Amino acid sequence: MTDRRASWFKGVLDLLVLAALTDGESYGYEIAKALGAAGFGQIKGGTLYPVLNRLEEAGLVDAEFRATEKGPGRRYYRLTEDGRATLGEQGGRWLAFGTSVRDALAKAGVEAR
Repeated sequence: MTDRRASWFKGVLDLLVLAALTDGESYGYEIAKALGAAGFGQIKGGTLYPVLNRLEEAGLVDAEFRATEKGPGRRYYRLTEDGRATLGEQGGRWLAFGTSVRDALAKAGVEAR
């Protein structure tokens, strides 16, 4: 059977990015590192930056470009109030969905691996 983790991840990546910003502003590379450290593996820019752009267009994050003394500038992202509200609402729905999936699989005798 095909490994579906990549599809599952894409379905929840928006929420994970919003969650990564709850402690304060950050830039793409740091967000990717935080999600990788949380067990989601390496997240490439071609996956992450379209999500950040979509979240910004939706008003869920604000972005600000800052020049640096060394190297290229960075675009910093921070959660908006709408983003925080969306995270709470959609995150709660995702947790309920995950619980339903977990319960159904446990009932079928499936164990985590």
